[in-house]
Amino acid sequence: MIRKIKSSFTVDVEDGVSLAMRDVFSVKSRQTSRVVTLTNRILELLGQFNVKGTFFMLGQVAEMFPGLVKDIAEEGHELGVHGYDHLQFHRMTREQAFEELSRAKKLIEDISGREVFGHRAPAFSITPETQWGLDVIAEAGFTYDSSIMPINGIRYGWPGFRKNIHVLETPSGKNLIEAPLSTINILGKEIPVCGGGYLRLFPYWFTKMAFEKIQKERPVVLYLHPYELDTKSYPDYYFEQLKKANPYKRYKMKSMWINRKSVYPKLSNLLKNYEFGKMINLVECATSENTKMLH
Repeated sequence: MIRKIKSSFTVDVEDGVSLAMRDVFSVKSRQTSRVVTLTNRILELLGQFNVKGTFFMLGQVAEMFPGLVKDIAEEGHELGVHGYDHLQFHRMTREQAFEELSRAKKLIEDISGREVFGHRAPAFSITPETQWGLDVIAEAGFTYDSSIMPINGIRYGWPGFRKNIHVLETPSGKNLIEAPLSTINILGKEIPVCGGGYLRLFPYWFTKMAFEKIQKERPVVLYLHPYELDTKSYPDYYFEQLKKANPYKRYKMKSMWINRKSVYPKLSNLLKNYEFGKMINLVECATSENTKMLH
């Protein structure tokens, strides 16, 4: 009998400095060791509570820091794919997307010696307009995906998408398990909760309320990025670009630092009060009638 797991603890392993340099300032820069330091801090926190989680690795990070991939695997956590170059699906062709996913999957499997089952798209970029990406994910050999935010958002979202973990049929007729990100309905509007900037900005009591509300109906999918624990000043070359940026970009980047110091204590409280596990176990439990797909 498969033991029921109420929540999954997931990490999208990417380097905040290099992504900000590329996506905000259009400047190419190397991955920084901050992603290792911060991911290790998450690993230490999970170790304190004897929790195993799922780490969706960016291919660039795995290539630059293979030791981090090995450490995650050796500590018993699950490894997944978060793309190779952190490209959103609407910025790729089908062929480019397949190469992006396949390349990252092979690299992470080669480094860790473990099979990779799961995928999460950068910026939750599987939407009604990019649902062809579900075909690509299945074709690349993944068992499950966790990329869909069932909201009507500005940057991402799939309004009306089923909120529970389920087996779906991709546009070309393939089977793929989808584990949507967690949301709650407030006054008729779906609100993202339990991860990323929402975990950082919402007070703990609100996140706790959301956890308990969701768990009455389905498992919770918690997610975060290592940089959300980063409270130290970024490198000088980052601030050189920030000074030259327009007011909107400066405001956007400064807003990313609001309440960062609150994230670690919030995670500690959640780990203390709720049961977490790896996404593959959550998926296996939720789709126990289809476990043959997992082998």
